[in-house]
Amino acid sequence: MRTDTPIPIRLADYRPSDHLVDRVALDIPLHPHATEVSATLNLRPNPAGRAGAELVLDGEDLTLLSVELDGVALAPDAYRVTETALTLAQPPRAPFTLTIRTRIDPTANTRLMGLYRSNGVYCTQCEADGFRRITYFLDRPDVMAVYTTRIEADRTEAPVLLGNGNPIAAGDAGPGRHYAVWHDPHPKPAYLFALVGGRLDRLGGRFTTSEGRAVALGIYVEPGKAERAAYALDAVVRSMAWDETAFGRAYDLDVFNVVAVSDFNMGAMENKGLNIFNDRYVLASPETATDADYAAIEAIIAHEYFHNWSGNRVTCRDWFQLCLKEGLTVFRDQEFSSDMRSRAVHRIGEVRTLRARQFPEDAGPLAHPVRPQQYAEINNFYTATVYEKGAEIVRMLRTLLGADTFARGMDRYFAACDGTAATVEDFLAAFATVSGRDLAAFARWYERPGTPMVTVEGEHDPVARTRTLRFHQALDGNSESPLVIPVALGLVGPHGVIDDAVCERVRDGVFVLERASDTITFTDVPAAAVPSLFRGFSAPVRMVTAATDADRLVLLAHDTDPFNRWQAAQDVAMARLVAESRSAGSDAADDGLVAALATFLDGEALSDPAYAALVLTPPSEGDIADALGRDIDPDAIHRARSHLRRRLGQGLHDRLIHLRATLADRPGTPFSPDAASAGRRALRNVALDLIAAADPRAGGDLALAQIEAATTMTDRLAALAVLAQIPGPAREAALAAFAERYAEEPLVLDKWFAIQATIPEDTTLARVRGLQAHPAFAMSNPNRVRSLIGSFSVGNPTQFNRPDGAGFELVAETVASLDGTNPQIAARLLTGFGSWRMLEPARRAKAEQALSAIGARTGLSRDVADIVGRMTKF
Repeated sequence: MRTDTPIPIRLADYRPSDHLVDRVALDIPLHPHATEVSATLNLRPNPAGRAGAELVLDGEDLTLLSVELDGVALAPDAYRVTETALTLAQPPRAPFTLTIRTRIDPTANTRLMGLYRSNGVYCTQCEADGFRRITYFLDRPDVMAVYTTRIEADRTEAPVLLGNGNPIAAGDAGPGRHYAVWHDPHPKPAYLFALVGGRLDRLGGRFTTSEGRAVALGIYVEPGKAERAAYALDAVVRSMAWDETAFGRAYDLDVFNVVAVSDFNMGAMENKGLNIFNDRYVLASPETATDADYAAIEAIIAHEYFHNWSGNRVTCRDWFQLCLKEGLTVFRDQEFSSDMRSRAVHRIGEVRTLRARQFPEDAGPLAHPVRPQQYAEINNFYTATVYEKGAEIVRMLRTLLGADTFARGMDRYFAACDGTAATVEDFLAAFATVSGRDLAAFARWYERPGTPMVTVEGEHDPVARTRTLRFHQALDGNSESPLVIPVALGLVGPHGVIDDAVCERVRDGVFVLERASDTITFTDVPAAAVPSLFRGFSAPVRMVTAATDADRLVLLAHDTDPFNRWQAAQDVAMARLVAESRSAGSDAADDGLVAALATFLDGEALSDPAYAALVLTPPSEGDIADALGRDIDPDAIHRARSHLRRRLGQGLHDRLIHLRATLADRPGTPFSPDAASAGRRALRNVALDLIAAADPRAGGDLALAQIEAATTMTDRLAALAVLAQIPGPAREAALAAFAERYAEEPLVLDKWFAIQATIPEDTTLARVRGLQAHPAFAMSNPNRVRSLIGSFSVGNPTQFNRPDGAGFELVAETVASLDGTNPQIAARLLTGFGSWRMLEPARRAKAEQALSAIGARTGLSRDVADIVGRMTKF
């Protein structure tokens, strides 16, 4: 494992590869400890590169066996081998063939990068730089080649052999062994290479594309679990059909396979024709998966499939362009999920994720532009900024250009860049061409870190019947080089939206803020009106206005934009939560919110239960910390939120009890993961949470009854989560019974670990340490680590940020113990410290002490050293 201090890689230093690879032929006879890989590369000098340059092939943790140039073995003095490269000082200046034989140990590969063996299954993960752990190669995304892969294995150990592309041959390979050959006709970078070998069950299906291609579909899972892949297979079919309709993109191979594995660092990987998934995003049944699990499976299956065009057919020139494939594909999967489910509910979920993960990232020591200018370790840039903020930039582009022009721009982008490694400039150029619009100023969104602050002021002139709005934007207090910000807006009065108001600078409900300060005026406004700003969250900004609670409640009651109605309820609640966190709140201040929510529930709860559940849910503790901004006391925040939940539960008690009864499933109702059914369960369980917050004894009894009667994991887990917040023997008995019931279900036990790790009590630290010794917990499995230690650091603010620093020490110990075996997961655990500078001084000092202790360790991986260095840099 490399532990050297890396030299930063800079976008400004990019130059094309000096050599290109046209074709790759791989022969990989799988062996648990000694897999010998033969790689035949057809290379040629790159006309855009440096003439006569050395050929430097990336390699890591490889044993080199031999090198042949045009069929002739090279003497050892004809090349150089280091820990990170194989170099030919004088490669031919004409096309040539290089054959390289290496040996690797898949079983010893605990990093889960390259080719590894886990639970008896051979698997690969090559993004971003894992292919160099299989063979020596030009392991960079702008080197694209056509791959043919022969895989051989023991027939008993690995009866299933899968690769990229289409299968072209298979047969016996000697006593007890067999082989399969896969050919991918589409040039691809090495990070998209994949193979799988193992004992797996297959759930199959078929899909016929709009071009008439018959595609064989396969979902491969651990033996005995094929029936749990049915929803994933259905999501594949729906994704393929939707991409044809929404983006005009048809699939381009004869097979499409998905493989679920239990040891996987990421959520999933879009390898061409062979998507490899963390099994939590494939396996589902009503007894083992929640509604959130089903929604995540649908979204991530779609995301990886959509990469076939936005990522595979058109890939990224270099890793600085990561946002180009990930941000665009997140936008595409968000649109898919919105069409499959409730668009309003899904949009709120998208923004909650953005604010919970990306806004704090933008405000902390790990802030970086959507397209970074430099990096030390690319694995640390698979971030919310690249993914979620990257998606918001694409969404803003559609808002600015309109849906039709945006669609034409997407068509042009795919047509112009098909089969190439593209840049952000290539992407924007397609839209500039079809729209005739200069997008140079818009491109600043990709270049500048931080979250813009937009301040809005204004007044109503009853004589002139006008409503004036003054906007001012700034980023980190700087208003120079302003961003292009689409502001979707309208005016709302006490009786509804004021449709007659006119503003010539508002087109299709959108005002474009392009200057540091600007003013617009609506005419024909008969009375005071409340501005409804950034409808649908039209730009990823923070907004400051002089709106009062009365204004916000007008929006909650009368706005036609569901996002801003939800936001109004959040803002009213947030004002109370911030005040109480600063010891300035009162019960009386909650009465207006309770009354408004009561009116809302009476009128709309049953028409859209999923939306009502969101409106009823107060801002999270993370949201409150973000609003406070500095000198944060997590205990005070927790007390304030608990108090508000208690007040809501008391004030809405009778309505919540009625809702639970009304929304209860009738006996014998079959389970469905559809949005409507999931929404009913969501509102019932939010009601249970508020009832328990107001009266723990009554709520605990309801939770116990729900656990006993539950026919779905959604209801059982929600009730267990409520009960987990109520100390006592009933809680411990329920947790023990749950563990016994699901002792053979690792993915369900992940939920059990997470529930306990997030209990906001002083004893939780000891509980987490005890659970590390549980037979179902394994530090070698990323899912187990994330469920216990990750949930503790991210989902339990009071205990991770304990005043004595013991929470920080626990996570630091885990990072240190993992760094030598799986540095990617170790580094990602450190992101729990992302907001440490916002804490009050005593906790801040403890966090810094823990980070410094990690940084002082010798032999840190590049992954962890990079994160710690950026965390502690002033």
